Amino acid sequence: MLSTDHVPGSPNWLDLAAADTTAAGAFYTSLFGWELASAGPAAGGYGFFRQDGRTVAALGPLTEDGASPTWTVYFATPDADRTTALVERAGGKVRFAPFDVFTNGRMAGFTDPTGADFAVWQPRDTLGLDAVNSPGALCWTECYSTDAEAAKTFYRAVFDWREQDLPFGDLTYTVLTPAGGGTDDVQGGIMQLGPEQTAAGTTSHWLPYFEVTDPDACAAAAERLGATVRIPPMDVHGIGRLAQVIDPGGAVLAVIRSAEPGR
Repeated sequence: MLSTDHVPGSPNWLDLAAADTTAAGAFYTSLFGWELASAGPAAGGYGFFRQDGRTVAALGPLTEDGASPTWTVYFATPDADRTTALVERAGGKVRFAPFDVFTNGRMAGFTDPTGADFAVWQPRDTLGLDAVNSPGALCWTECYSTDAEAAKTFYRAVFDWREQDLPFGDLTYTVLTPAGGGTDDVQGGIMQLGPEQTAAGTTSHWLPYFEVTDPDACAAAAERLGATVRIPPMDVHGIGRLAQVIDPGGAVLAVIRSAEPGR
């Protein structure tokens, strides 16, 4: 499971780039009960989603030409510049080069060789998210890839993640753990996109999962707020009950009531 220890290679930040930050803020504060706090006049419209006073995600305007609204997962790194070099060596693309965010940290953005965008955060004053796993907070990250094997090779070279391949119906699901982590430190997975998904136009992407107490009620509330349910609530044995949603701006997310250990 995720941790706020934010060890290298683990998810440590998450933000939404939106075409209309006012509308996006209204949607998510209504859906999850979050509060939205501005990062200040010098932050260019960036702000923090908070649950019970703890930062669980962030929100900002679209800044890249041609970009679509999306959630971006950030992974912890002790050295964003070195990670950038590893990304390039492994065949990824640099979307934006490392730069300092005031005294909070240093960040960079990339695209893996299969087309999935992600970013890294090198913490300084801001270590990362204040809460994970609790209701309304990030609890899992998942890469849907047009070439899962190529994705695994790439991320292994960049982050040295540990992998475990598990059967998932007719497919294979690869569970990811940070370098040096144990079975309790699993942070996400990689899964091959199927032919029907790619034929429908789905491309490689990282998907954040938010813990909720009632996925059915959350999906229904999202629809009432103008979202589209991409995958209706469903049970996955040993994992939990989950649903996938496309928010009114077009960004995709998942919600889940995680299964209790041993069930």
